[in-house]
Amino acid sequence: MKTEQKRVCIYPKDVQRITGKSYRSSRLLILEVKKHFHKLEHQLVSIEEFCQYTGLKAEEVIPLIVG
Repeated sequence: MKTEQKRVCIYPKDVQRITGKSYRSSRLLILEVKKHFHKLEHQLVSIEEFCQYTGLKAEEVIPLIVG
């Protein structure tokens, strides 16, 4: 049975749960992902982009994301 994905974006609190890093380090990681994908400051990072950047599998990441 496939898990229903409730949202598309990833936030620092999610990154913190996935990686075990501090909130600040998680925020900086999201900024690195934004730079890598040439996103503007107001644009959000998708779960797919985060997984591509970090090399993690979406199947492993999605269950760890809250709501």
